Amino acid sequence: MERSMANRITELLSTKSMTQKELAQASGITESAISHYIKGDRIPRGVNLIKIAEALDTTVDYLLKQEENDKDTDMKVVKTLIARNAEKMTKAEKMELFSILIDEK
Repeated sequence: MERSMANRITELLSTKSMTQKELAQASGITESAISHYIKGDRIPRGVNLIKIAEALDTTVDYLLKQEENDKDTDMKVVKTLIARNAEKMTKAEKMELFSILIDEK
């Protein structure tokens, strides 16, 4: 997913004739972080993703759009999000995730 998002950000920058520096200024995110997102080295956290989408006049959904049947990428994203937020989650929230995982519908 990192590469797809990076490609979409790069394409939008090109379409808008906008530089990484201008995106950094418009979003309030450091140039260094923007550079890492564009290289695909990092995935922006939720707040930064929203700021980037707003600065590029697009949606988070567009930036996150994935190719069909990309299970490996989906799994990586899920693991990353859970790892980032596990400490902040309540027991009830963790149980809800667990319930979703073991549901055999």
